[in-house]
Amino acid sequence: MKAPVLDSNVAQEMAQALLHGFERHYRLFRESSASAKPRFEQRNWSEQQSAQRERIAFYDQRVAETVAQLTEQFAAGSQPTAVWQQVKLLFIGMLVGHHQPELAETFFNSVTTKILHRHYFRNDFIFVRPAISTEYLEADDTPTYRAYYPKRNELAASMQQMLLDFGLTVPFVAIEADAQRVARAFERQLGRGRMRPNFQVQVLDSLFFRNKGAYVVGKLINGFQEEPFALALLHPSADGVVVDAALFGAAELQILFSFTRAYFMVDMQVPSAYVQFLRTLMPRKPRAELYNALGLAKQGKTLFYRDFLHHLRHSTDRFRVAPGIKGMVMMVFDLPSFPFVFKVIKDHYPPQKETTREQIKDKYLLVKQHDRVGRMADTMEYSLVAFPLARFEPALLQELQAQVGSQLEFSDPNPAQADEVVIRHVYIERRMIPLNIYLQEVFDALNERPDDAATLQQLQHVVVEYGNAIKEMVAANIFPGDMLWKNFGVTRHGKVVFYDYDEIEYITDCNFREVPSPRNEEDEMSGEIWYAVGPRDVFPETFAPFLLGNAKVRDVFMAAHADLLDPAYWRMHQERIKQGHISDVYPYEAHSRLTVETPTAQEVSA
Repeated sequence: MKAPVLDSNVAQEMAQALLHGFERHYRLFRESSASAKPRFEQRNWSEQQSAQRERIAFYDQRVAETVAQLTEQFAAGSQPTAVWQQVKLLFIGMLVGHHQPELAETFFNSVTTKILHRHYFRNDFIFVRPAISTEYLEADDTPTYRAYYPKRNELAASMQQMLLDFGLTVPFVAIEADAQRVARAFERQLGRGRMRPNFQVQVLDSLFFRNKGAYVVGKLINGFQEEPFALALLHPSADGVVVDAALFGAAELQILFSFTRAYFMVDMQVPSAYVQFLRTLMPRKPRAELYNALGLAKQGKTLFYRDFLHHLRHSTDRFRVAPGIKGMVMMVFDLPSFPFVFKVIKDHYPPQKETTREQIKDKYLLVKQHDRVGRMADTMEYSLVAFPLARFEPALLQELQAQVGSQLEFSDPNPAQADEVVIRHVYIERRMIPLNIYLQEVFDALNERPDDAATLQQLQHVVVEYGNAIKEMVAANIFPGDMLWKNFGVTRHGKVVFYDYDEIEYITDCNFREVPSPRNEEDEMSGEIWYAVGPRDVFPETFAPFLLGNAKVRDVFMAAHADLLDPAYWRMHQERIKQGHISDVYPYEAHSRLTVETPTAQEVSA
């Protein structure tokens, strides 16, 4: 197609307005991220969490402002297609030498798709494909990462200098001891006495802040060997900062950057350079998830959708109804070859579900804005997503039309002749094994080999993990609402994660009660609830009949988590939260903590 002549003053001004809107957004985003450092120094945890929540809303606010400006000043929705093509081309020119071109392109898409009809959602008018490369972009002031070159017996001194170079205004409680512990952890990881030529430590220039922690993220380079690592810094008291843990390897860093955790706050002039560095540490982690982890969720959504389109072009399987027990408020489908599920709010719910579409959307937004403590799956929310109709199994299409018909739009008035179906509103989550299916597979294996030690250990692990997931959500002021096994999933790391949010509540909004004693024999024999129940009353004693029907499950659960059936447990945590207590929930295991580090062989022999 012939490119339009760039002669429109309106197009120039519209492109400039779009760029100004984006730059205002990123300036505010970066200021909020940078302010995480003084909040950490001041131990202001409640404001840290509030800032994390508020920053999520920045993007949509700036998009709405820019849409309003373009509409009021330029009647953008009425401009001819040639002008919109010029706007995009002029905008591309403005991004040459820009430090966040990929984010600016996504902002352009967000604004223009709210103005243009979806028929214009193609590369002539929006950035279906990126136009500006982010390779080798660097910040003006400081490099993306710093490198240290310690010589033999100088590793601790270099680590001490590295910690000081982050410029925290509060002291470390015992920085020399911390540096020694870090050095010993590095030596254990690499092999003591094996520092080779080209030994260096590279760390990203900014700390990664989340909740009550700050993280140094980098890698050890020892000859041809590279070892990713992260150091967890805590500020537990007015005495100062401590290095609490050292995490090593891609697997431990992937848990730190998991989709089940809140987004980091990181001061970045060039986010693509951070993502590029992080990809060298976690090569299996998609770039979309790294952008999400850095708080740049809209860019994550853009990259995810590009990956999804690429996958569709290179696969042939068909969308189907997702395996598992069907939910009452969500229609769930998946593509077997793609590791995500698609969730659409149903048009109608059974009588026991007293909710609305808007209330369900509010619950999902609550989870996105809340500290997910590694136990609640993040979701990506999309509007007007087009799917190739030929890739849908007939049974799925039939169920979609029956359950979510109001959310469907076909590319032809006659669905039989359409080649696309557009879903107006959909959530996308990473696929996990539903916990009820996982348990059934374990039970089936035990039926064949009742005393198999590995299978029994598998059962014990997942039941204990289920209880841990609930307790960590409780610590974050979240009551799951529906605690049935089917509402939890098992990740590939063996973590149990909650993913059904339509009944979620704050712990502080619930009323945890004991089941009243029967007034008479008739009450005791009744199969119906004979006592009054308020809308937010919760009776923890009643969890057991629904969860613990299997004797082996019951034994494990009662040994580890019997307190979850006691209303006093829930009220105790409720009161602590109301008093302003913020619990410590660590994104790493106890073996990573340096405060309880394993002694070296030399220390043991001494």
